Amino acid sequence: MNLVELIERVKALPEEKRTEIYDFVEFLVWRESLSLTAREQDHADWSEVDFSAMAMQQAMGDLEDEPALYDEDDLVERWK
Repeated sequence: MNLVELIERVKALPEEKRTEIYDFVEFLVWRESLSLTAREQDHADWSEVDFSAMAMQQAMGDLEDEPALYDEDDLVERWK
């Protein structure tokens, strides 16, 4: 549905329903502005250490789920 179709469908509704749509659109705009502000704040507060920790977590995150390839029986030499 494009914008013109949407406008035509909204025009066909009773005034009461158009008011509900307007209120809903205002809510969505408000929520999006909060979301953008939070995302901008999150990125602005990241230090180099925070970013490095996040990058390492993303890179290594799935390794815990992988099965172990070797066990103690595969050791050739043991440290005492």
